[in-house]
Amino acid sequence: MPIESFRPQSWNGIDDIVIVGGGLAGLFCALKLAPRPVTILAAAPIGQGASSAWAQGGIAAAMSPGDTFDKHVADTLEAGAGIVDEKMARFMVSEGPARIHDLLEYGVPFDRDLEGKLLLSREAAHSERRIVRVKGDMAGKAIMEALIAAVRNTPSIRVLEGYVVEELVREGRFISGVVARPDAGQSKRRVHFPARAVVLCSGGVGHLFAVTTNPWEACGQGVGMAARAGAIIADPEFVQFHPTAINIGRDPAPLATEALRGDGAHLVNSAGHRFMLDIHEDGELAPRDIVSRGVFAEVQAGRGAFLDCTSAVGAHFPDMFPTVYASCIAAGIDPVTRPIPVVPAVHYHMGGVLTDAEGRTSIDGLWAAGEVTSTGVHGANRLASNSLLEAVVFAARIAENIKGMLPEPKLNDWGENAGESDDLVTIEDSAALKRLRRLMSDHVGVIRSREGLMTAIREIATLERENTRMRFHNIVTTAKLIAAGAYLREESRGGHFRSDFPEQKASWKHRTFLTLAEADRVVAELSETKAA
Repeated sequence: MPIESFRPQSWNGIDDIVIVGGGLAGLFCALKLAPRPVTILAAAPIGQGASSAWAQGGIAAAMSPGDTFDKHVADTLEAGAGIVDEKMARFMVSEGPARIHDLLEYGVPFDRDLEGKLLLSREAAHSERRIVRVKGDMAGKAIMEALIAAVRNTPSIRVLEGYVVEELVREGRFISGVVARPDAGQSKRRVHFPARAVVLCSGGVGHLFAVTTNPWEACGQGVGMAARAGAIIADPEFVQFHPTAINIGRDPAPLATEALRGDGAHLVNSAGHRFMLDIHEDGELAPRDIVSRGVFAEVQAGRGAFLDCTSAVGAHFPDMFPTVYASCIAAGIDPVTRPIPVVPAVHYHMGGVLTDAEGRTSIDGLWAAGEVTSTGVHGANRLASNSLLEAVVFAARIAENIKGMLPEPKLNDWGENAGESDDLVTIEDSAALKRLRRLMSDHVGVIRSREGLMTAIREIATLERENTRMRFHNIVTTAKLIAAGAYLREESRGGHFRSDFPEQKASWKHRTFLTLAEADRVVAELSETKAA
């Protein structure tokens, strides 16, 4: 498609580093690169379109006197169901405390006790209290507000908001820039940003599914763009469902934070029975995939699922968990006196663009951080509150790697190509995207099967043929990779559950690595099978 060059008013050229995404990973990486000039391209005003800002639990870091890096790694390995990259997990855990102190220096007001020490809480599957929070359930919002202020006050960081990145530009072995559409994707113009280093921090995939806790911008575009450029995608089948999204019919669904269960809230059905005690010895604090399937089963059986906070939290709810309280009250539910109706919702993608310990992808010139990646630290099932930790740790490592590989900034000349395209971004879901989201929830959701996955893959291929818009192609490419990975993995592990293969298999105790070409081969084989 034709594009035009962006000509800034006060710059003779563009800095050689472009960061795609204005969430936690993107902002933190930019700050760590300072005073080196960088440009952040954000689809929405920074902080508004990022899942980071919605994170309620906090950041996990081994900082208490009784905690150790080994304990944190052990918990991460256990939650990851056997396929965590232990070396990468140790990098993340060991650098966690230093990144927490960075955030404190940027002005994040983490909760403290009366002596001024960081107040640490416990969440599901953690053996120690190691979650650093802000006002109970406001960590993501507070962290993003502090980083946004720091970014706005850093002269070397240029933020261009309302630029929807649609394409990675590849020249030979290298990613040499990106193409974006301004005005929140509403402009006919397509703008080329040349760069020596592109850092992809575009977020997750939640909006690919009908029920999610993620903002609409988290639709998998980054994974799709990278795959179409030739990047290796790792572990795409592993999607984490948060077991306690508030079931009030909103899209995205508001979240009832894991910290509520950490503080003693119980899951019950309509009869008041604590059904999780029948499923796992840890009850409500079992790993998220197990709790999600337990909640899903109660909802499917018509008994409903509810989070009862009336005894454990009670009258303290408004002060301890103001975000959850506000969501409940807005829906006419007083969580002080009534259980909260809940349902599993897509919350986090463990898969994504494969990166190494320095955040480098399989294509030269392209780095990635945050939920768009698969570093291997989460394995098949992310440990609660490890995601924000992963984002800041690897964003910082990327900054150091780029400074080492490209020690001197180099401004690029602007290209001369120009043109327009009518392929505008629609704010409301298109008919095709609505169909895709329903398809993914029905057949690639909490419980999967061979027949359901075959149906999903074939219909995804049909949607791809019928819709030529670039943004939708990025989105549907990610859906195809997730469904293909789930179809190929004939076992159940972590966030991936197959009703036809309900047990783990030793032969599948390894990560998945897929290219788009390999996913397309799966599509072709299933299409031939149907035709035959």
